[in-house]
Amino acid sequence: MFTGIIESVGEVAAIEMKGEDARVRILTNKLDLADVQLGDSIAVNGVCLTAVELPGDGFWADVSGETLSVTTFKSLHVGSRVNLEKALTPTTRLGGHLVSGHVDGIGKVVERYNDGRSVRFHIQSPDDMAKYIAAKGSICVDGISLTVNAVKGAVFELNIVPHTLQETTMSDFKPGTEVNLEVDIIARYLERMILGDKAADAASSGISMEMLAEHGFLK
Repeated sequence: MFTGIIESVGEVAAIEMKGEDARVRILTNKLDLADVQLGDSIAVNGVCLTAVELPGDGFWADVSGETLSVTTFKSLHVGSRVNLEKALTPTTRLGGHLVSGHVDGIGKVVERYNDGRSVRFHIQSPDDMAKYIAAKGSICVDGISLTVNAVKGAVFELNIVPHTLQETTMSDFKPGTEVNLEVDIIARYLERMILGDKAADAASSGISMEMLAEHGFLK
């Protein structure tokens, strides 16, 4: 688990394709690896990876074909800047929100503009993720825990302060940039709980207006 508070901006130093999978080397820059051991988890742009080698200035990790297919990792190249966070510990300050490092989908920046010293972003989420994104709720974008300012359909708005721009890769974001999205884990579990017994039905299409009315959520 992670908090979504970025500890360092690293850099992709090498990518070795191994059939459908890949092995990547990440330079971690100011991220302190003194307490990291082989097998520990590190979030890279919001993707939970396992350190399999620790050469001293960073780490190597294996990336499965599944991860390549459902995240922006397929677009990374040598030199790409990435957000880094070590897994949380029982004494970590939970400055963001609980983040699993399991990406739900890929979003796209559709607008960026200045607002005083801050920068506002509009990001398009996949349609099937829109139901999990709420105004003033939390969302993880490329590993960064952020508060949603407003939502219109599948597009949500973020207001990013100068510190976040400076300490993450968001300064690189522009219209067309693809980003990893992870919704609040509570929203995912809540959906399954609302489904009740129907969650075990493989044919169930999920939550619908009819299902909510049937169980008394709508009047």
